[in-house]
Amino acid sequence: MLIVAVAFLIFLLMGMPVAFAIGISGVLFFLQHPELPPTIPIQLTITQTQNFALLAVPLFIMAGNFMNKSGITEQLLNLAAVLTGRMKGGLAQVSIAMAALMGGVSGSCIADAAMQTRMLGAEMMKRGFSKGYAAAVLSFGSLLTPIIPPGIGFILYGTVGQVSIGRLFAAGFVPAFLLWAAMAITITITAKKRGYLPERKKAPSPGEVFEALRGGIWALLFPVFLLLGLRMGVFTPSEIGAFAVVYAVAVGLVIYRRLHRAAIGEALEGSLADVGAVMFLIALSGIFGYGIVFERVPELISSAILGVTDNLHGVLALIVVFILIAGCFVDGTVLIIMLTPIFLPLVRELDGDPVHFGLIFIIAATIGNFTPPVGSAMYAVCSILRCPVGAYTRESVPFFIAVTAVTLLLIFLPDVVLFVPNLIFGAY
Repeated sequence: MLIVAVAFLIFLLMGMPVAFAIGISGVLFFLQHPELPPTIPIQLTITQTQNFALLAVPLFIMAGNFMNKSGITEQLLNLAAVLTGRMKGGLAQVSIAMAALMGGVSGSCIADAAMQTRMLGAEMMKRGFSKGYAAAVLSFGSLLTPIIPPGIGFILYGTVGQVSIGRLFAAGFVPAFLLWAAMAITITITAKKRGYLPERKKAPSPGEVFEALRGGIWALLFPVFLLLGLRMGVFTPSEIGAFAVVYAVAVGLVIYRRLHRAAIGEALEGSLADVGAVMFLIALSGIFGYGIVFERVPELISSAILGVTDNLHGVLALIVVFILIAGCFVDGTVLIIMLTPIFLPLVRELDGDPVHFGLIFIIAATIGNFTPPVGSAMYAVCSILRCPVGAYTRESVPFFIAVTAVTLLLIFLPDVVLFVPNLIFGAY
């Protein structure tokens, strides 16, 4: 398995697409074991795509694309500006607020980071923000997106680890607001030193707040409807993905009336590309995952960690540190698919809550999208702003420290994560 892991890293450093790096390195494992039937890699690839629960992934991706084309993004931008425009940092604060509001719409941190950069990046430059600072804010702000329903990471983790997706959805709300607060405080401190002014000179009137809320209410109600549907047993996780698509189309056609033929075509085209990339990655991960199980890698890693400490909090902290380091080299989606079967059994062995661990795991894995050398969201933002990665890296350090501190804090405060799931679905 060592040769497979080394080959995987070499392929990544060569710039090979992640899905091919996983698939080809996984095939190397079977070349090392000629006693295994050569048809297994093909069977594994097909089997990975036959999981009914994974149907929620393409449906939520499609719903997010329809919501983005419906005109709801502009309404949320207006709401974010009204709510946070008076805070120090101006558009930086607006960006973080919008990321929190957009979490229930896009579900993808990379899509959210790219979209916000196109909307706010140029305006931030005009207001005197440095490219590196603007890129860091726009990139790290999208961390909120995958942990507010319907985050795709929750669906992947819940499917692979057999964990309630409804409880995972509910677990994201409180941590999301803690992360929002941490980044807002970081912006306030850094903006004060740099002299970045508020976007608005006076507080909004009650009428302005009401109008902004009315415009964005359909996006704000989206995750609420998802959780209610799951809690009341109206939908399964896969069925609620279909409801999300119907909801997004209805909002675009009836409420905002912005979802015309061209927008529908663009949404379908974008969904096709996104779904193809994610499902191809999931399919080829089955080849790689077979070798992990065959070589008993989960047991070996569990033994190594337990050799350091058998305290649940200590183990979770070690896992988070490992994921943060791995996230510098491997995409967050890949980490969720590959490492869930390794770490989740260990957490369960120590009587840890799989929902609590899942939330921490997904935050830590998502942070990898914002760190060099392979951060997908980082490159999306830097390419749009034409920002050097070095400048981005220097400016992102305060935000990395802030979100890592919140992640480590959540390890020792499981009730903060589990409060909403227990309130909605009941305690275990």
